[in-house]
Amino acid sequence: MSRTCLLCFGLLTGFVVPPLAAQEPKTPGKTDGTKEIIGTVERLDPRFDSLVPKDAQLEKIAAGYIWTEGAAWHKSGKFLLFSDIPNNVVIKWKEGEGTSEFLKPSGYTGDKPRGGKAGDEPGSNGLAVDAQGRLHLCEHGDRRVTRLEKDGKKTVLADKYLDKRLNSPNDLAIHPNGDIYFTDPPYGLDKGAKRELDFTGVYRINAKDGKLSLIAKDLNPNGITLSPDAKKLYVTNGSKWVVFPVNEDGTTGEAKLFVDPAQWTAPKVKGGGVDGLKCDSQGNIWATGPGGVCVMAPDGTLLGRFLTGDRTANLCFGGEDGQTLFVCVNHRMAKVRVTAKGIGW
Repeated sequence: MSRTCLLCFGLLTGFVVPPLAAQEPKTPGKTDGTKEIIGTVERLDPRFDSLVPKDAQLEKIAAGYIWTEGAAWHKSGKFLLFSDIPNNVVIKWKEGEGTSEFLKPSGYTGDKPRGGKAGDEPGSNGLAVDAQGRLHLCEHGDRRVTRLEKDGKKTVLADKYLDKRLNSPNDLAIHPNGDIYFTDPPYGLDKGAKRELDFTGVYRINAKDGKLSLIAKDLNPNGITLSPDAKKLYVTNGSKWVVFPVNEDGTTGEAKLFVDPAQWTAPKVKGGGVDGLKCDSQGNIWATGPGGVCVMAPDGTLLGRFLTGDRTANLCFGGEDGQTLFVCVNHRMAKVRVTAKGIGW
C-alpha cells in the first residue's frame, strides 16, 4: 500500500502512520538533563511573571524538518499538528507517542516536482481546527484554503477572488460563528509562476453562504489571529502588527497600527521573525517577532520574550488545559508550560 493510501486509511481508522525519517538539528540547544532547552527567557514587565512561571524553559519536542509552521492543537484528539512546508506534509505530535505523518500531500498536488529543500514551499502553511475537529489548511502550492472533512476528503473553501487565483494563502483564524479570516501573500508561489492578483489581500469567508470578501489589499500580510471576544483581528503587516475592529456580523473596520517593534527600547536580539501570532484568554498577544516569541499586553506593551536565537515562525496554545505553548523554531518544534491559557479552555 502506498504511503498516500496508508495516510487515508489512517485518517479513517485511527491507524498511526510511521513517522518521517528525521535528522538531528544542525544547531543543538543546551541540554537540561534529558531535555534540550532552546534559548532563554527575557522578563521586561512584572505582568510577564503572571503569564510565564519563573522556571519556564522552551523545550525541543521534535526536529529534523526543513521549515516548521502552522502549529494547531486538536482538542478532541489531544494532539498537535504542524506543517513542514517544503516537505509538503502535516506532522502530528502526541505526548508519549512522538511524531507521525498525518497528511501528505498537504498543500501541493501538481505534476511538477516541488519542495524538499529550503526556499521552495509548496505545502500547507497555516492550520486551524474548528469546533467540530475539522482541520483547515492554507495551501501554498494549490493556492487555496481547504477543510479536511471527517471522511478524509477535502472541501475547497476559497481558491479564487473575482475569478483570479489566489496567491498562496498563508495563515488563518476561525471566528466562533464559523467565519474564516486568512492572509494571502505570495511566499509559496513557484518560481516563475504568474500572479493573477496584483495585490496581497486579507480575506473573510462567510460561514453562512461561503462567500469570499476582501478585507484589505494595502498590506503585506502574514500571520493572523482573533482576540478572545472576537472583536479584534490582529494581522502581521511586514515587520509590524495591525489590528482591525470586527463587527457583530463579522465584517471589519479599517486597520490601525498595533505595534511597530522598531520602537521598542528592549535590546536588539538575534533570531525570531515577525510572522505568526495568537491571543491568550486574557487578550495578551503572543507573536513571533524580534528574538523569538514576543508577549505583548493588549495595550501593546512588550512584557517579555522567549529568545530562541533562531528563525521562529508560528505558535499555538494546546495541551489538555490550554496552558502549553507550542512554538515552530526553524527545523524544530518546541513547547513550554505557561500560566496563561489559550482561548476556549
